Amino acid sequence: MEQSEHKSQCELTLSDRTERGSRQGHAMCKGHAMCKITVVLGFTQEPYFRRLIGQFLAAPLVARVLVIAPEDPGLLPARCEYLAGPDPTTGATLNLLLEKVETPYLLFLQPGRDLQLGPGALERLAAVADTTGAGLVYSDYYEVLDGERREHPVNDYQPGSIREEFDFGGLTLFSRTAVHRSLHEWGAATAVSARAGFYDLRLKVSVEYPLYHVREYLYTQQAGIAETGLFAYVDPGNYHLQKELEAVATKHLKCIGAYLEPVFAVLPPSGQTFPVLASIIIPVRNREHTIAEAVRSALTQEADFPFNILVVDNHSTDGTTAILTELAGKSGTLRHIIPLRQDLNIGGCWNEAVFSPFCGRFAVQLDSDDLYASPRVLQELVQTLLRGNYAMVIGSYTLVNGQLEEIPPGLIDHREWTDDNGRNNALRINGLGAPRAFSTEILRGMGFLNVSYGEDYDVALRISRHYRIGRIYDNLYLCRRWGGNSDAALTIDQKNRYDAFKDQIRSLEILARQEMNSER
Repeated sequence: MEQSEHKSQCELTLSDRTERGSRQGHAMCKGHAMCKITVVLGFTQEPYFRRLIGQFLAAPLVARVLVIAPEDPGLLPARCEYLAGPDPTTGATLNLLLEKVETPYLLFLQPGRDLQLGPGALERLAAVADTTGAGLVYSDYYEVLDGERREHPVNDYQPGSIREEFDFGGLTLFSRTAVHRSLHEWGAATAVSARAGFYDLRLKVSVEYPLYHVREYLYTQQAGIAETGLFAYVDPGNYHLQKELEAVATKHLKCIGAYLEPVFAVLPPSGQTFPVLASIIIPVRNREHTIAEAVRSALTQEADFPFNILVVDNHSTDGTTAILTELAGKSGTLRHIIPLRQDLNIGGCWNEAVFSPFCGRFAVQLDSDDLYASPRVLQELVQTLLRGNYAMVIGSYTLVNGQLEEIPPGLIDHREWTDDNGRNNALRINGLGAPRAFSTEILRGMGFLNVSYGEDYDVALRISRHYRIGRIYDNLYLCRRWGGNSDAALTIDQKNRYDAFKDQIRSLEILARQEMNSER
């Protein structure tokens, strides 16, 4: 986009009421080493807005504050300037404000954040940026909920932290040099939406500059800030935003050499023999209230091929073992497996089943608290595996509560997946769906991580690196959401640990894809 087009879309207008004060502010800062930061924030009618401006202007390091608003917000204090635009991080606004900033650093305040700077907060952020040469610096923070202040740590940034909802907190300090060089190297900001604009900017900066996490609580913000929902990326209402975010992520993967062209390996001919065509695999520990329903859902599957059910009972201490013993005594289709090892997690239980002599040619998922949506699910999954050159097939599921009543957002079908770009976009999102069915031979060549969170995501990414994944968009599965889910009612520390682990999975996968591309 030409410079004139930027100005026509987002023309800078300096209010006459603030021009004199702004010039006076610049005169005071001119040649003064302390004036390192330009603050950028979106205008809001909320009462805390004026207080926000006041505390930034009182900070010695702040040269000026740029206030972004669709219309002139009226009288602003000295050293504040109005910039016409919908949001600070849309592409047009970013490109224009970067032309105006002369300070070494830009401090972005995330929209809707009512926060209070801690003592020396900006000095600390700037000092770390000076020392590290980072492109972006962010920190832990306190949050206030119901009048109580609590710590809110955030995660270190990794190469695999490319999901757009990565939590930087309310303040992010960008190096002006890093931003200018990154946009020059990788292209100007083009995002239409603010969320995609910030995402695009920090990914471009991250290609050649570190994103540095200060493990100190440098400010306090009010809790209750709306966060991205667990299933936002599959909400039909977010389709256009998600496609924009996918385009940003895909371009980033191309920049760092981790993008995979839609060229897939052919499945090798079968070299193993199997007792049945398919096995339904159910890892379980202490699910006495749901395991019988899950097993019956598997037993009632109607298929025109032989199949069995492998339940790996991970040393349950409630009534689960007794229930399974009774069910196995009534059915030759069900095998109740109790591992010898005492240190298995969900992924380890999957390996126990997949590498057993009882496993069929295809291994099909059923969690111990979920149900198949009909008796024909197994048939449909296996037929899809047989029809295509697929190492894995993923269906769609409906979220239900403990009483199997549908709850929002209902059907999760992952229609954001495309055959051409699904395995690239998979690095941006946190999951690929359910139920999952695999080629057992492929699984035996990889194995699951012995963890109880992210093991399915990890193996799907590794499979997608080489092979095509098939999709079924009809509802096949009822997924219960309740207090026993691994991602239910998480503390901040637990959420951070889970997020960091999936970022690690993505980091390793990105490295593997970069290496694979370099060998080509």
